[in-house]
Amino acid sequence: MSDATTSPSELASTTELTREQWLERSRFRNPEMEQIRFGGDPAPAAGLAVEDINPFNAHLFREDRWQEHFARLRREDPVHLNELASAGRYWSITTWDDVRTVEGDWDTFSSGPGVTLSTPVGTALPEGALPFDAFISMDPPRQTEQRKTVRGISAPSSLRNLDDLIRERTVAVLESLPEGETFDWVETVSVELTTLMLATLFGFPLEDRHLLTRWSDVVTTVPEPGTDRGTATRLRDEILDCVAYFDGLWAQRRAEPGFDLVSMLAHGESTREMSAMDHLGNLLLLIVGGNDTTRNSMSGSVYALNRWPEEYERLDADHSLVSSLVPEVIRWQTPLSYMRRTATRDTELGGKRILEGDQVLMWYCSANRDEAMFGDDADALRIGRTNAERHLSFGHGVHYCMGARIAELQLRILWEEILPRFSRIEVQGEPERTLSSCVHGYTSLPVRVSRR
Repeated sequence: MSDATTSPSELASTTELTREQWLERSRFRNPEMEQIRFGGDPAPAAGLAVEDINPFNAHLFREDRWQEHFARLRREDPVHLNELASAGRYWSITTWDDVRTVEGDWDTFSSGPGVTLSTPVGTALPEGALPFDAFISMDPPRQTEQRKTVRGISAPSSLRNLDDLIRERTVAVLESLPEGETFDWVETVSVELTTLMLATLFGFPLEDRHLLTRWSDVVTTVPEPGTDRGTATRLRDEILDCVAYFDGLWAQRRAEPGFDLVSMLAHGESTREMSAMDHLGNLLLLIVGGNDTTRNSMSGSVYALNRWPEEYERLDADHSLVSSLVPEVIRWQTPLSYMRRTATRDTELGGKRILEGDQVLMWYCSANRDEAMFGDDADALRIGRTNAERHLSFGHGVHYCMGARIAELQLRILWEEILPRFSRIEVQGEPERTLSSCVHGYTSLPVRVSRR
């Protein structure tokens, strides 16, 4: 079973094959390391030889124990090789400089074979898988053409038009919060605000907006060990429900276009001849990108300010610091822990020989905690960090996140409206975190609010 978020084609490939089938199909170098992928309760980093560290374990992230594993790799083996039956050879790239190097060289490190850790290149997908593309899993020039089709949604003029709507909805949600009782910030605030925004960007009926959250969760679900074939089939059927729903929107927008992502794809020069099924990869990319990144930054901001109350005090005393809070929260949280590339040729990085076909994981969460870039206090939230905007949470180069400005806008408006209304948002217990080595987020965060 996969320990990361997957595209639906990869989801099908990992959920419809059992662990034993993968072992039969793959060359296997180190049997003990396979348990790190499939098993829970990974050993503490201090108790492992560096060659046995494998940060690709979703339990490290759900238990919030990933930091020391990456700190050791940055110190001792910043370009780090693992090999598993289910994935073949893959490298963990952990420093800011090296991640940026890989991200910036799409000719050597391609997105084409996929952007999450998957089966070795050339492995056939099983019967019943859903093969499709998204422009995040393409290289220029094809990637450039399809990305250009929807780029206008985040243009400065579009953001100006969205500002009032985001603020109006944020105020409505915050005004509705109960005082003096514990509630789940993730569900009540983060999910609600991001789903409303996502529905607006798609021109999606607001009354059905819960479907967007559901489809995002299906794509990023990590099947637990022992997941049966029936569950895999159900997840696949839900993705097909998504296709059917958007097929109806597709037909509607072809006849009556608006200023939304579906209309842009339905009428774009390089995308208008594609069906909803052909566009499924792009649709799910936009759903997940618009959902997980922003909602986990919103939740992470509340959690982090409670962990460092002195920073909360500074912010409360000077509301103008919100503009500095936003990039620092996005750096500290890093809503997507990694993205994958695949080597197109034999190459060298950090003194290591990377072979053609090797998968290369750019660990943004590690790069954003790199002491060489962000200082010895990189693990802490520090409002006003002078170089916080150099974080790599949105990537770098041709795949820089298209929705970055929208995510920043939503987070900024949220705190601009929180501070005049609430003297404090107090976390009531540790959050429940996402079981994923890719989506770095929260499934619940209990809080109480105190109004001014």
